Amino acid sequence: MKIALPTAGRKIDDHFGHCEYYTVYTVNENKEITATDVVQSPQGCGCKSNIVHTLADMGVKVMLAGNMGDGALNVLASRGIEVVRGCSGDVKSVAESYLAGTLKDSGEGCHSHENGHECTH
Repeated sequence: MKIALPTAGRKIDDHFGHCEYYTVYTVNENKEITATDVVQSPQGCGCKSNIVHTLADMGVKVMLAGNMGDGALNVLASRGIEVVRGCSGDVKSVAESYLAGTLKDSGEGCHSHENGHECTH
């Protein structure tokens, strides 16, 4: 399994579509991180770029994110990527919390994209 995390300076970026890069962890059947990859973030809005397809083609099944708009959430879901929102802190610690079963989706998203505005956090 692979897990992707929008990253800025080794911490979860607050907004999926505007991160510096994506940290992608490969996880074995014992829920141990066995490899780390970095995927550069494209310019522009994450829900309108090809990043979701790139991540899905890499085998990413889970996105651990700070926040994102409904457009990104829908595009990720359409490619079979589960999303957990409300994450913050060091990316490796967040991934380990998810693998330990202690991380839950906040249920909150950024809705300002619906009006053509950027989400401000």
